Amino acid sequence: MGKPSGSTLATWLSDLEVDRLERVLAARPDAVSPPEPRSFGELADRLQRPASVAPVLPGLALPHLQVAEALAASGPVPCAALADLLDATGTESIRGLDAALEALADRALVWPDGEGLLRMAAPLRQAWDSPLGLDAPLTRLLADTTSEELRRMLVALGIPSPGTTKKHRLTALLEHHSNPERVTAVITSAPASTRKLLERRASHQGEQDRSPAPLITFRAPSADSEPGARWALERGLLVQDRYSGYGSTRMPAEVALALRGAGWHAPFEPVPPVVRTASVTSAEVDREAAAAATAFAAHAASVLATCSAAPPVLLKSGGVGARELSRISKAAQCDDIVVRLVLETAYDAGLLARDGDRVAATDGYDTWAEREPAEQLTVLLHTWRTLPLTPAQARDEDGKVLPALAGTPPCGGCVQAREGLLAAAAQLPAHRGVHSPAELGPMVAWHRPLAEQLPQDTTPFATAIREAELLGVVARGCLSPIGAALRADDTEAAETLAAACERLLPAATRTARFGADLTAVVTGTPSARLAALLDTVADKEVGGTASVWRFSPTTVRRALDTGRTADAIAADLGAVAVGALPQPLLYLLNDSARTHGRVRIAPAACVIHGEEAALLAELVSHRKLAALGLRVLAPTVLVSRIPLDKTLAALRAAGYAPVAERADGTVRVEKTRRRRAAAPVPVPPLPGQRQRSVPTVTQMTPVTVDLSTLAARLRAAPPTLPAPDPFGTGVPYGTDTEEIVAAYAKNLAYSDVRQLAHAVDVGTAITVEYVAASGNRTVRILSELVLDPPYLYAWCHLRDDERVFTLSRIHGIMPG
Repeated sequence: MGKPSGSTLATWLSDLEVDRLERVLAARPDAVSPPEPRSFGELADRLQRPASVAPVLPGLALPHLQVAEALAASGPVPCAALADLLDATGTESIRGLDAALEALADRALVWPDGEGLLRMAAPLRQAWDSPLGLDAPLTRLLADTTSEELRRMLVALGIPSPGTTKKHRLTALLEHHSNPERVTAVITSAPASTRKLLERRASHQGEQDRSPAPLITFRAPSADSEPGARWALERGLLVQDRYSGYGSTRMPAEVALALRGAGWHAPFEPVPPVVRTASVTSAEVDREAAAAATAFAAHAASVLATCSAAPPVLLKSGGVGARELSRISKAAQCDDIVVRLVLETAYDAGLLARDGDRVAATDGYDTWAEREPAEQLTVLLHTWRTLPLTPAQARDEDGKVLPALAGTPPCGGCVQAREGLLAAAAQLPAHRGVHSPAELGPMVAWHRPLAEQLPQDTTPFATAIREAELLGVVARGCLSPIGAALRADDTEAAETLAAACERLLPAATRTARFGADLTAVVTGTPSARLAALLDTVADKEVGGTASVWRFSPTTVRRALDTGRTADAIAADLGAVAVGALPQPLLYLLNDSARTHGRVRIAPAACVIHGEEAALLAELVSHRKLAALGLRVLAPTVLVSRIPLDKTLAALRAAGYAPVAERADGTVRVEKTRRRRAAAPVPVPPLPGQRQRSVPTVTQMTPVTVDLSTLAARLRAAPPTLPAPDPFGTGVPYGTDTEEIVAAYAKNLAYSDVRQLAHAVDVGTAITVEYVAASGNRTVRILSELVLDPPYLYAWCHLRDDERVFTLSRIHGIMPG
């Protein structure tokens, strides 16, 4: 811990050696960001701010937190008293306590003062509401107690008052309660109800038991208190809380510790848990790490190539959904966990980026794809090391599938899970690996007890361990050379990691072996150029440490469609082939090229044909018809890029007399139609309604009309003509909407028709019974109704989206 110094952190920092002070600054970089402090006082002020303490806690191991919690419960105490509280008596436990105090001091969380006491940063004490299940020390609880109240406590305990000042009386009371034997003797003489109350309060570790306490009036406890509480309050075994309202008492930490007895100690685990190990050699670890890293590098190249060719579509809520993940997994021929791991690390590394509603490859991906597999893996490993989330997390607390690249908030505990995994694997004995990867979980929890544990993990930190295995960071249950380089925290860490990856991963393969069975086999990771060439001419069947492509007439035609010839394809394949190309492959290329393009399809808006070849040749060369883009398909057949009517008008304007044809080849007769106003379309008859007959006029005979009779009929007529009776009930349509709905929703009763029409007109929600095309009957709540016969557009609360409903499939209406 260094030599004791003054009671303040600033004084302790000023007395540190240079190398020790550098360790403190390196352990707390967030608290000493530029500009640099101008004095140790300013540095101490920064180090004790709550914002500077919170980021440090997740990086502490279990014994560090246990020591800090014990010190927070006991207050400033000598190191010997802290060791006694933690029962650090053996050699191993004493060494663990010293190491924990050193780690806390390196982070300026705990330091020794000039009086030989251990002090801690104030924000660290606030990290626990009740450390070790204990309340505050007596000094803090009695800070606002008056001198007269202290005198009465001393009298009740039978202690002579050392003086008349509050300081002297408080010192005497603290001296008495700091002796567990004296406190035990007082409690032994207490009434049975008091002993029962105090023992119950002392045994509630980790709980803030705020039992009802006596109502204090004029600084004196009332008689109607909890049984036994008044006796304890009079002697300072319980202290009235003056700031949390009436009826709340608190037990000083000294009293609780005395009641727990001399045999009680705070939990302290100075050594990590014991796990089963097995003997492994360096060659075995290297071989398994190389295989895993090589396979992951190949899968990463395939996944990102798939995303480059067909960018995945983002969900409306954000992220790449299960359907897109399944498509990428199938195309790249790897598991879902690998796809998620690649997408998250590549996105954070800048190889992927959001482009509208898709995730597309960036220019950085093009540069990355041209590198060697070792360099590609190094980029992804650096990103994985500090990624503020667990990329392989696939489910949430409710077991629902999570999308990838969902933009989740940063998770510091996820970073600490990887830190703890690397630290746990590094602590294993040389040439020893855990018997099962799951046994690394308890060790991770010891090294980083505040690390994030995923709800999907059946064993502690199973997802983080699986990620490390896929990346080759952990192999055969121990840390691989890649993991050791990744854990290094120095200026040469990047170079060390690159060297480790280069040593374990083979160089990209630039040649392929072509077989007579029309396959191409590439061992190792194919280079980007080789993979692009084979993807163009063949379909990939197998990926991983060895990749297989298969040729077929369809794949060769796909390559020919790009404008390449069979000779060019054969030359490109021969340049990357180990040996000569097999004859079956050459036959396939030549046969596919022979039939390729025998039938051609040209775009055309219309066709011009005639019997006179000279006339059609004249049309092609006519300057005024150049805009038509005429092209000769045959001496008597032309195609135009302009639609028929416009081509017809252009030819006529140029002085020609063409005629138009229909699609079946017959001549289209053009008639000039007189313009007339459109007559109203009769509404089709409704259920229960007879078709109104329309009289046929047979002759134009003038009819004599009695004007007085006509006037009388007009006076007797209603202001508006009522709509016909829709269902024979005697009730006409109330609105036009009802009439329209009734014409299409033929399965609804008239009352339901009126209810649906009212919801459309007013804009209220309704509940409908709907029968889908599949025959499934569902009940849905609809709002924001828009009528567009024969459809009803509405917001479906069941699907939480806008849906289109056919009116004829609505079988019932209920209020929304």
